[in-house]
Amino acid sequence: MTQEQIKAAIIEQILFIAPDIEEANIIPDKNIQRSLEIDSFDFLKILTALNEVTGVEVPESDYSKVDTLEHMCEYFMKRVKD
Repeated sequence: MTQEQIKAAIIEQILFIAPDIEEANIIPDKNIQRSLEIDSFDFLKILTALNEVTGVEVPESDYSKVDTLEHMCEYFMKRVKD
């Protein structure tokens, strides 16, 4: 997967799990949960869905490494297998 494909997959999952959010409101360097008002359960659902799409599991100890769209893209890019 390319970085653009990973970014698109992340955005797709955010919009699917929180359909009231508009893509324009997803700011790459802002905390996803705080800026989009996503609760912990929905954030976990996003990570679970991304695991299914990418094959990358994010352990709870790494949640702080996937707090923004930019960080999430970097995290998955380093770990995804083509």
